[in-house]
Amino acid sequence: MALDRKDIAIPGLPRRLAAITYDTLLLAGVLMIAGTPLPLVPESIQKLWWMRLLIQTYLLACCYIFFGWFWVHGGQTLGMRAWRIRVIRHDGQAVCWSGAALRFLGAMLSWTALGLGFLWVIIDPAGMAWHDRLSKTRLIELPKRSRKLA
Repeated sequence: MALDRKDIAIPGLPRRLAAITYDTLLLAGVLMIAGTPLPLVPESIQKLWWMRLLIQTYLLACCYIFFGWFWVHGGQTLGMRAWRIRVIRHDGQAVCWSGAALRFLGAMLSWTALGLGFLWVIIDPAGMAWHDRLSKTRLIELPKRSRKLA
């Protein structure tokens, strides 16, 4: 079932950046825990190019697992949940691991281009970032839940 753009709200750049900020704080904690065993590697070995590459790959994999797990299991990181954003595929279905990998790699590209991939949502007619287009996913803004008084 394809989504009709009229039926969904697209989150703007400020809402996206707020969710990114929240998730960055959470990810910093995850990386601190993931990095706990790294001081056990002798400094002489840490200076070797292949060990530095291995450590960087390990930490990057931790980042991917952090985001990928949330995107695949519910479509929302904790920051996205706080700001009522969900990631879905263009057909409205949940994101799979390969889609999460494309989204993650595309987001890295968006950041390494001085954030232009994220700023693209300002001029994109569909409000999509580079990594949204690359991974064939999109962000939707969820409606506020009504609070019933007991």
